[in-house]
Amino acid sequence: MMDIFANLAHGFAVALSPINLLMCLIGALVGTLVGVLPGIGTIATVAMLLPITFGLPPVGALIMLAGIYYGAQYGGSTTSILVNIPGEATSVVTAIDGHQMAKQGRAGPALAIAAIGSFFAGCVATVLIAVLGAPLTKLALAFGPAEYFSLMVLGLIFAVVLAKGSVLKAIAMIVFGLLLSMVGSDIETGASRMAFNIPELADGLGFATVAMGVFGFAEIIRNLDAGAEMNRDLVQQKITGLMPTRKDLVDSTPPILRGTVLGSILGILPGGGAVIASFAAYTLEKKLAKDPKRFGRGAIEGVAAPESANNAAAQTSFIPLLTLGIPPNAVMALMVGAMTIHGIVPGPQVMQKQPDLVWGMIASMWIGNLMLIIINLPLVGIWVRLLRVPYRLMFPSIVIFCAIGIYSVNNAPVDVILAGVFGLVGYWLIKHDFEPAPLLLGMVLGPLMEENLRRALLISRGDWSVFLTRPLSAVLLAISLGLLVLTVLPTLRAKRDEVFTESEN
Repeated sequence: MMDIFANLAHGFAVALSPINLLMCLIGALVGTLVGVLPGIGTIATVAMLLPITFGLPPVGALIMLAGIYYGAQYGGSTTSILVNIPGEATSVVTAIDGHQMAKQGRAGPALAIAAIGSFFAGCVATVLIAVLGAPLTKLALAFGPAEYFSLMVLGLIFAVVLAKGSVLKAIAMIVFGLLLSMVGSDIETGASRMAFNIPELADGLGFATVAMGVFGFAEIIRNLDAGAEMNRDLVQQKITGLMPTRKDLVDSTPPILRGTVLGSILGILPGGGAVIASFAAYTLEKKLAKDPKRFGRGAIEGVAAPESANNAAAQTSFIPLLTLGIPPNAVMALMVGAMTIHGIVPGPQVMQKQPDLVWGMIASMWIGNLMLIIINLPLVGIWVRLLRVPYRLMFPSIVIFCAIGIYSVNNAPVDVILAGVFGLVGYWLIKHDFEPAPLLLGMVLGPLMEENLRRALLISRGDWSVFLTRPLSAVLLAISLGLLVLTVLPTLRAKRDEVFTESEN
């Protein structure tokens, strides 16, 4: 326990340096802005800002990117409550009751409870990162190549289990992502793989390029196709009385606590993350409510629970990244890219070799959560004005900014073209109910899986049974197989889909 306090003291010393405080503030501001403005999302934003991190210190760069991620969870609730269009996928369910509260003249309490729940959940989740970090790192150091390969297989299976919609479609997305990760030159032999004699593909597909297309451009096309401009239902009343009543606080406290616990658990699971945490928290509250019919008509519990859950999940998702080097969701996959840019190899050794990075980032999350409370509530008027910017001006600006960001990575026009192509691919996937997030996980885990597969077979001299003879590897593969079998069972599939359908009713 004393080690944790000593590490946190060191972390705060790092996080409170002027440059890191500035990076934290920029991350919180940009994250809130991204969350408030629908149409781009955190994945595309983090992908777009990756080139900028080249010129920043590693600690400051990762503090900024982390701030964007959890800051967007705060900002997303503002749009959901005031406009009924979620700025982030994690705030979809917040719109159901939050916007109804706003229409009833209670936008202030809805925004306040969302911010309070987010702050509490973020602080608790950060404590969990600090407490679980060291023990999980020690466990991870015992992993060999076979165990790492099996763990990544389990991670991809979790992504299938927790993905919305068809199991087969989720598996297809993971396979597609794995195939995309193989484009380019073989690391061992240098042989060309699926490059189709196109010189620009010899080094593989840029992760940021694919992420920007599938998530950024595709989301803009989807919004334009859906006529988002016409669907905006901005609350016109002046927002007053941000302080919630005593009854609001009493009604919100249990949902905030339950949402924090649920979100903290789901955030750690690969493929889980903040989206499913918010849906699951809303479904749980609806199940526990004495009068479920209140939900959808302005129940404050319908704001408190999902906002707490998505913020807790956003922050605990750093646990597998910092301890095992495995990203549990698409944004964490981009964080792996940011670490690689700075020559940092993700994995358990990071906590030992880069204590400034790990503990500085953990401490910055507390500071960032405090900044976000200050940014979100007093500045709500500014965010409302931004929401009145016409999409015909906003979306072209975002596309241009994205294109500049993509081009600046390699100074290659072909990257911009590829991002456009993947934007169309992403739009097609959305229209046909394919969830793109497993694709990105497959793409980032593909090279790591291939590397550990080859290392394991090299050590065992080509003996494939090494994955079954090593106890931990065998257990992980058995869990993966069991989860896959259970997911196919009709009863479990119905329960899995119920998490999403309950929130839509």
